[in-house]
Amino acid sequence: MPATHLPETRVADPAALLLATDAGERRGDMLYRRFGRSKEMVSAIGMGGFHLGKNALSDAEAVRLIHEGVDRGITFMDNCWDYNQGRSELRMGVALDQGGYRDRVFLMSKIDGRTKAEAARQIDTSLQRLRTDRIDLMQHHEILRFDDPDRVFAEGGAMEAFTEARQAGKIRYIGFTGHKDPRIHLQMLSVAAERGFSFDAVQMPLNVMDAHFRSFAHLVLPYLVENGIAVLGMKAFADSVLLKSHAPIEPEEYLHYALTLATSVVITGIESQRDLDQAFAATRDFTLLGQPQLAELLARSRPYAVDGKFELFKTSATFDGTAKNPDWLGEDVEGVTKLAPVME
Repeated sequence: MPATHLPETRVADPAALLLATDAGERRGDMLYRRFGRSKEMVSAIGMGGFHLGKNALSDAEAVRLIHEGVDRGITFMDNCWDYNQGRSELRMGVALDQGGYRDRVFLMSKIDGRTKAEAARQIDTSLQRLRTDRIDLMQHHEILRFDDPDRVFAEGGAMEAFTEARQAGKIRYIGFTGHKDPRIHLQMLSVAAERGFSFDAVQMPLNVMDAHFRSFAHLVLPYLVENGIAVLGMKAFADSVLLKSHAPIEPEEYLHYALTLATSVVITGIESQRDLDQAFAATRDFTLLGQPQLAELLARSRPYAVDGKFELFKTSATFDGTAKNPDWLGEDVEGVTKLAPVME
């Protein structure tokens, strides 16, 4: 017989969220917020690296957008070892290598390797592509599976490469990202705590639909804020998929929602002048949404959000790069291979 009293998985009040205490320090059209428990101040909007490497964008235009974004006030640069077969990092490296731009930004990238050897190789590749001797924040990318935390923290796992890279001055802060299920984020945080490790940053989806379905904002955000871990919001538009819902929500409102949460940075994809201007329009006159405004906005999003149809990163493999390219993760660590049964 099927269970008749299943546990409640929906939050009673989607608008009962942990919000920013202030909009941030304003300088021109941009706002700046503290990076977690550090003394660093970073732009409240981060420039997403994936979009900068798309085929539709030329090398020259990508460099121009990065330069204009920094000149207008964006300091947080997002990237990843696997974005567009490395083209995203290569383009950003060219841009930051010119005119002192590298010293004007907080540079973040991510790697996929789960073993110490593979992670170390990918970290060094990212440094070379980005034309820099240090990456401010390096993150374990796509923590999507419940065994990912165990692989990262295993003897001979990726965390050993991260800590050695930090000791060598190659990276400054350590974080992780994921988009599949908030419970996997909590597992990663739990495994880290068991080993006496505290992350500096965590990146996760924060958008107007997330509050209704397997919500990172409800389940993960409070822990991060309580422990001084920088909150990096992503997938405000989910590469335009959320806009395809035709929910009665304006693009600027998507960004205002994420900026109202207790985030350090909201990372958004920028692949055109329109996208860049939209990002600055969102911060230019931004004030935190009040509780009535927040509740009304989430009421508008609810009919499109409750089944996760448009949050494809949670409900499909569409956004799962490492699932489609398992070789990016590297082989199992030696301790696993010695124990594993022989498969014939």
